Amino acid sequence: MGNLQNVRAGPTPDLKYLLGFIIAIGPVSVDMYLPAAAVIERELGKSSPQLALAAYFAGFAAGQLTQGLVSDRLGRRAPLAFGLSLYIVASICCALAQSSVSLCVFRAIAAFGAAASVVVPRAMVRDVCDGREAAELMSDIMQVMSVAPVVAPLLGSSVLLVAGWRAIFLVAALYGVVSLILMIWFMQETLPRAKRLSIGFTPTLRLFGEILRERRFLSNALIGTFGMGALFAFLAGSPIVFLNQYAYTPLAYGLTLATFGVATIGFFRLNSALVSRLGAPRMIEAGVLVWLVASGYLAISMRSAPASSAWVLGVLMVFLLSYTCIPSNTQVEALSNHSSHAASATALMSTMQYSGGAIAGALVGELADGTGKSMAWVLFGCALGAVAAMCFRPRRAAWKNQ
Repeated sequence: MGNLQNVRAGPTPDLKYLLGFIIAIGPVSVDMYLPAAAVIERELGKSSPQLALAAYFAGFAAGQLTQGLVSDRLGRRAPLAFGLSLYIVASICCALAQSSVSLCVFRAIAAFGAAASVVVPRAMVRDVCDGREAAELMSDIMQVMSVAPVVAPLLGSSVLLVAGWRAIFLVAALYGVVSLILMIWFMQETLPRAKRLSIGFTPTLRLFGEILRERRFLSNALIGTFGMGALFAFLAGSPIVFLNQYAYTPLAYGLTLATFGVATIGFFRLNSALVSRLGAPRMIEAGVLVWLVASGYLAISMRSAPASSAWVLGVLMVFLLSYTCIPSNTQVEALSNHSSHAASATALMSTMQYSGGAIAGALVGELADGTGKSMAWVLFGCALGAVAAMCFRPRRAAWKNQ
């Protein structure tokens, strides 16, 4: 596998499309799975879908640090190839799972491998550019990736109707195969040997400590963590809201998720256009404030359980608008001072984010009462946390030249 970095077969397509396709493994793995929740619960037992989803998030969080360290030591291509291969095999095993426990175990392993699909592409962005250019590229990548939340739930619903829930994981494995082929054929190494880290376990821990002590990294990483928590609260709570509270069919719910996905593509395009004019810091501020207002309004209104799902859809659309200002912009801001160990910093940030997401999703499930109250209050709590983290950031003058 070490020789993969020397492969230079064929022309190189636009980087944003290649990285966006690979990063989309995350939403493909989650969004295809959600419409099948009720069917999996009937076959494997109560809470099986929620436990498997939590296992995926936990595996993803655990994989971040490992994948980032390996990527900074060995380069970008070989660790990504290994991670994709692990994801493919584990996804096939998920399709063969005969119990809730085995499904959870294989989902965690698949997520551990899939972690490379997030850490490595983000680090590659930092390898090739910085500042506003990096923010624009990252936003473009997120636009490409946003196609997955549109297609994945509809594909999952269709596969569920035609071939059953197990085939969903076979489709996920096939997506991994395509990603691996594209990576081998098109992706070039972006981290030269001279810039790779060669440190052991103890120095690595010190490196993480140094990264966390850097105020710009920590503040933006925390904003991103609360943003991921809010997104996972939405993912965990939306089946409760639409399938239970408003009695949507799995297909109708899949169409609803696809609608959110279409809107998100437009929102990322808007962020990409505005960040070149306003800069990442101002976009983060705007996103957090809109998110705070929308989630607060939703939390207060949910106390009386709105009769119309259309109203809830509208407020959640506003939340997604605000969310699209968070991931790419906080990513760029957090990594600005860490070019020599971008993957390690990215892995640390992603571990924080997915750990926060797993906690937020678990809170929604634990507090669920058949309505959207738990989702709304967790969204609002995450917004308050993001506001606090935003106040901790260095003064904007510190990056006026970015």
